[in-house]
Amino acid sequence: MTVRGAIIDLDGTVYRGGEVLPGARSGVEILREAGIELLFFSNNPLRDGAEYVSYLQGMGIDARPGEACSSGAVTTAYLADRHAEDSVFLIGAEELREQFERAGLGLTREPADADVLVASWTDSFEFGDMQDALEAFNGATTFLGTDPDRTFPGEDGRIVPGSGAIIGSIEAVVGESPDAILGKPSNVARQIALDRLGTAPEETLVVGDRLDTDLLMGERAGMTTVLVLSGVTDREAIPDSDVAPDHVVDGLGDIGGVLESV
Repeated sequence: MTVRGAIIDLDGTVYRGGEVLPGARSGVEILREAGIELLFFSNNPLRDGAEYVSYLQGMGIDARPGEACSSGAVTTAYLADRHAEDSVFLIGAEELREQFERAGLGLTREPADADVLVASWTDSFEFGDMQDALEAFNGATTFLGTDPDRTFPGEDGRIVPGSGAIIGSIEAVVGESPDAILGKPSNVARQIALDRLGTAPEETLVVGDRLDTDLLMGERAGMTTVLVLSGVTDREAIPDSDVAPDHVVDGLGDIGGVLESV
C-alpha cells in the first residue's frame, strides 16, 4: 500500500490543553520526509483552517497554508453551498459567527426569522438558548450541528462538555434530530478532507484519539486508521468499541512504525 495523504486530528493528537504533546513535532516531520500530504483536522469549531495553521505554527508545528480544516470550516462551506440565501440562526460562539460572517452568510439574531438553526459549542449556553431554539424551529427549519463531540479536553486539562452536549440538549427541546452534523465523522467532512488532500481513501491515513469520530470516519471510507493513546481513548476502550483501529500507537511520534508496516 502506498500512503499519499494523512488526516491528523489536533486536540489529543498534536496538542492537549494548549501544550504540544511529546513526539508530535517529530511525527509531523516523519510524515513530511515520507512525502505525504497533510491535513490537520479539528472538530473544534472555533477556528477556521487558516486560524489553525497560524495556531500550529505558533506551537512550532510545521503547518502550511491550506493544510488545516475544522468542523467550523466544514459547516461554513456546507451553509454557503446549500443555504446561501437562507437566514441562519446560530446557537454557538462568536468565533463561529465570525466565520459565517466572513463567508457572507445571512445571519439573523431573531429566532422567528430562521430558515436554518445551527447548534454548536458555546460556554455561555443557557436556558434562553433553548427557548430561542424552540422559537426558531418549525417543520420547515433545517437543523444542523457543527460536530458530535460530547466532551473535549479544556485548557486546564479537565474534560468539559462539547458541541454534542449542546446539540443533544436542543434536540431534546425541539423533539427532532438534526438534519446533519457536519464535523467528523460525517460524509461531508470526509469528502472535504479528501478533496483537500487530493488522495483516494485507500491511500490515506487517519490519525486521531477518538474512535467514534476520527477513526469512524476513516473506517467508513476504507482509509487506514491509527489510534493514538495520547488523548481521550485508552487501550482498555478498544475491545468494547464498534470501531477497530488498524494500528494503535502511544502518540504521533510513533507514526514511523506505522509507515513501515503498511
